[in-house]
Amino acid sequence: MAAKHRLGKGIAALLPDEDFDITTEKPQAEMYVHIDKITANPFQPRKDFNDEDLAELANSIREHGIIQPLIVEESGNDNYIIVAGERRIRAAKIAGLSEIPVIVRKYSEEKRFAVSLIENIQRSDLNPIEEAAAYKSLMDISGLSQDQAAARVGKNRSTVANSLRLLKLAPQMQDSIKKGELSAGHARAILSITSEKNQRILFSDIIKNKLSVREAEKLASTLEQKKEKENKTSGKTAGKSKAPELKDMEEKFLKKLGTKVKIHGDINKGSIIIDYYSLDDLQRLYDIIESKPS
Repeated sequence: MAAKHRLGKGIAALLPDEDFDITTEKPQAEMYVHIDKITANPFQPRKDFNDEDLAELANSIREHGIIQPLIVEESGNDNYIIVAGERRIRAAKIAGLSEIPVIVRKYSEEKRFAVSLIENIQRSDLNPIEEAAAYKSLMDISGLSQDQAAARVGKNRSTVANSLRLLKLAPQMQDSIKKGELSAGHARAILSITSEKNQRILFSDIIKNKLSVREAEKLASTLEQKKEKENKTSGKTAGKSKAPELKDMEEKFLKKLGTKVKIHGDINKGSIIIDYYSLDDLQRLYDIIESKPS
């Protein structure tokens, strides 16, 4: 019989509650299953698989075999569903394997999804949109709050909150993040703009002119200032021209907080207004302000 394997302790460490503690389950031996008996997990958080990466993994599998068994769960009639390892089975099919090593486990729906999500996060296999969608699905399936979801996957709450904000972007912008055309920093600059029209303008400029994050932040600030001037002209607002030092500070706040910040007053005295768009967003801002540099 092949050597026994256990699921990596990194995953176990990120599932601390007793009902999530996979280390309390009786270890099961590795076994070999025909590849056609294994089907994909419908809750697999990763949707996009790079063909070049799969080809490289397939070459490695041809030479060394599958070093880490897949984690699967019985689905009836001697069939199995993948809990962790879909990338490996895809590469194994390319490599021409007929049987692959697996370890059979039994999970609740929430636990199955959490293990699959955590494995992908640990391997950095998810693009930012997939990761955000995975957090949302985990919260929806299990009824977890952002705090609880963050604890489940070993992330800071602000990290999960920032990730979820990406789902507020227009579908076209989300697709650009998946393709790597738009970074999370670019996305935060876009989300700092309140006008959907100006968001589209900034997005277009980022893609067309290949703007850096810093350049995107500056343009976001310019677009917001232009909007304010238009509002003043129409009689919606009134105020004096802002000192350059204050405009620079607004840009610094934008970069730090990832949302629109307005400073009212002069360089000696005034007030700060920070925009937020939900209770979770407000909590995210609090977490940033409350945290201290290490």
